[in-house]
Amino acid sequence: MGETRVTDWTAVAARMQGHSSFLSRQMDRFPALVDLLATGDFDAALTAAHAVADEGDGVARSLRRRKGALALVTAAADLSGAWDLDRVTRTLSDFADQALEEALAAAFAERYPDAPAEGFVVLALGKHGSRELNYSSDIDPILLYDPTRLPHGEREDVADAAVRIGRRVSELLNARDGDGYVFRVDLRLRPSPEATPIALPVEAAIGYYESTAMGWEQAAFIRARPAAGDLALGDYFMQQIRPFVWRRSLDFGAIDAIVDISRRIRDHYAQGQAFGPGYDLKRGRGGIREVEFFAQVHQLIHGGRDPALRSGNTREALRALTGAGVLEPEDARRLDEAYVLFRTVEHRLQMVEDRQTHELPKTAEAMDNVARLHGVADGAALLDLLRPHVEWVGGNYDKLTPATKDEALSHDEDRLTVQLAEMGFADPQTPVARIARWRSGTIRALRSGPSREALEDLLPGLMRALAHAPDSGRALNRLDDLIGRLPSAINFFKLLAARPGLVELLAELLSHAPTLADALGRRAELLDGLIDTSAFDPPPSIEVLASQFAQLEAGEDYQELLDRVRQRVNDRRFALGAQIIRGGDPLEAGQGYSRVAEAAIEALASATVTEFEAAHGKVPGGEMLILALGRLGGGVLTHASDLDLVFLFTGDFQTESDGAKPLGATQYFNRLGQRITNALSVQTAAGRLYEVDTRLRPSGAQGLLAVSLDSFARYQREEAWAWEHLALTRARPVFGSDEGRAALSAILAETLERPRDADELARSAVKMRSDIAKHKPPSGELDVKLVPGGLVDLEFLIHVTQFQHNMAFDPDLRAALAQLAAAGHLPAGLIDAHDLITRFLVVSRLVSPGSTEPPEATRPVVARACGVESWEALLESYAKARQGVRDAWAAVAARFEEE
Repeated sequence: MGETRVTDWTAVAARMQGHSSFLSRQMDRFPALVDLLATGDFDAALTAAHAVADEGDGVARSLRRRKGALALVTAAADLSGAWDLDRVTRTLSDFADQALEEALAAAFAERYPDAPAEGFVVLALGKHGSRELNYSSDIDPILLYDPTRLPHGEREDVADAAVRIGRRVSELLNARDGDGYVFRVDLRLRPSPEATPIALPVEAAIGYYESTAMGWEQAAFIRARPAAGDLALGDYFMQQIRPFVWRRSLDFGAIDAIVDISRRIRDHYAQGQAFGPGYDLKRGRGGIREVEFFAQVHQLIHGGRDPALRSGNTREALRALTGAGVLEPEDARRLDEAYVLFRTVEHRLQMVEDRQTHELPKTAEAMDNVARLHGVADGAALLDLLRPHVEWVGGNYDKLTPATKDEALSHDEDRLTVQLAEMGFADPQTPVARIARWRSGTIRALRSGPSREALEDLLPGLMRALAHAPDSGRALNRLDDLIGRLPSAINFFKLLAARPGLVELLAELLSHAPTLADALGRRAELLDGLIDTSAFDPPPSIEVLASQFAQLEAGEDYQELLDRVRQRVNDRRFALGAQIIRGGDPLEAGQGYSRVAEAAIEALASATVTEFEAAHGKVPGGEMLILALGRLGGGVLTHASDLDLVFLFTGDFQTESDGAKPLGATQYFNRLGQRITNALSVQTAAGRLYEVDTRLRPSGAQGLLAVSLDSFARYQREEAWAWEHLALTRARPVFGSDEGRAALSAILAETLERPRDADELARSAVKMRSDIAKHKPPSGELDVKLVPGGLVDLEFLIHVTQFQHNMAFDPDLRAALAQLAAAGHLPAGLIDAHDLITRFLVVSRLVSPGSTEPPEATRPVVARACGVESWEALLESYAKARQGVRDAWAAVAARFEEE
């Protein structure tokens, strides 16, 4: 090791000896370690620290000696900058695990030397659980046991045995002598510590967390993990209580509990809130706890839906929340920077005398001492280093709760009428009546006291937003319907109270989008998905979405996957609808709807194939392929679109699967196709996903659900009708291997591009369009699909032209139209017509699903979505677009009708 390193160690050793009596004593106790540290080889010093105990030492003395040696090495590596905060805290946490494991083994060996040490687990909570243990810290374990497996004496009650083991473990770690102690053990985080023994039966603990646990306990388990003993038992417990910790829908009761804890900490430790000497670095405003709580609040909000956000480690959580778009990168960077500094200085405070303290010293002399141990000039310099971070963290944390509350709405009818009129209601009597009904307790969701309290907190902001809604009467009526259908309203109200911006969005959705209002009535938690701005970003790629949709947690099965996918897909669809109402481009949203649907197919079909193969094996050389047609094939869906699918399979239809319950290939893939259809369409507890239409398969509803690729190719060559080839112009493989998709695409290309009598096909197309007009007339002038000059006419026009010129067979209707226009086969103006009519279709499925004229207040929303300045301008542009399509289609129809 070079001279520079020795000089560095000399300076570090001087700081340790001059400013920490505890570290100075450890240096005297372990001179061999000091020699190793002087070489700069901290890893070798760590190994030596774990080996300092003598062979004859009992477990307690061995652990105490190793703890002292570890404290010396960790401090030296920390102060020298060789180890970062993560390495320091993980080293301390790993030793705590080891100490618990050895103490537990000793307790079993003393009492039950001939029995296996099983049925007892130590759960680590707090910073130990997240592997962020302090330099001088308590550990806060929960002790659980399995009464059916825990060793105990012949006449000993198993509960007494568990308590004796737990007490002995605590004694071994807590005991103090000339070598110090191992860890202070605090068992008060267990359920009802004032009334329960120190070790609890695992099933009783599960029952507690499922039924009566408090919100702060939910947050505490973010950082819980099995640390020692029967880890399989610990994993079982954590899996069972996962729904308590990570709720699929938001639990603002738990979030309120965290914020309330922080308020009470600020009040209780009032003397440590003011920044300066005596400031509490852990509990003070802008300190360590507020960084941790800020991360945990966002984890509780988002972690139920995204398992990637569940890390108990604060720094890892901040990174994950940033990666998911929950936190702004700059905010997360500043939180992380502050956290590292706070924890590092906290360690300096504790190194001075191995005391679990978090307060900056009150005297100037002691402040200077800590500052110089840290490596800065004096106490004033240390305060200058901390101050900007403390101020920023405190201000950032304050944003979690509104500073002031609105004036409550009066229970006096006359006063309430005045308040509502002042808010902007032209006719306050209707909202007065609605509020009286909500307050009466007759609605199921508002029967409990807490739900009505949550309503009262929300009412001022909610009614103000409704008063300024584009259609306040309609929004109020739809909100009343929504509340009437909710099984519970407390989280819904607390979410809106915590996110005032969502109240305005809700008012917009209720005013304009009955489709979305109905969806909210079925699942109010759909609004949860809009709590951060990333909800209004376009959906990611199909591959990313499919991975997100299919993500399962440990222990979840296929049936739970169906619910998970429904929840996640419908969250995405709801967000896309909200984007449109908020001013997003319906064409982009339509493409987003299509990506979401294709990802749902990928996730559910893959899982269904795996489930099916477990029972029936695989068909050698065969795989399932799914072909999308119609709007999904074209890549632009609406909120209400069905999925037009055809199921195909590769390989020899005469082969048989190789599983425990073998099936012939045709039967195998037909059953599998039905399972996939059910996975996409069956109603579950999480609702319905998509309607699936399989009538476009060969031979229609009378044919097999799934046919071989060879049969499909032969059918298209020899038997398919003209309308079936027209439908194939928008066909696209959406499931299967790359090789399988390529083989199917080759069949599609060969079918569409083969020589044919294009005029005969055109005559058939003209007759088909005429039959549709007779048997399925438009419901009105705004039925943009079926009206003359609408989308159906445009689709027929494009398809006939594709076959006439044997080109532009792109399933994307707009792309095909652009190619035909570029070649001079269709007017270029039809592209704008296509875009306008398609935008009109996508937005109308949200605001007027019956293809009727939207309410007057909603017409500007539709006009804006279609890219024009007013409803009147939209009607004019719509008429012009229809006329262009109608003229172009009429020219084709006239030509082939005359022939």
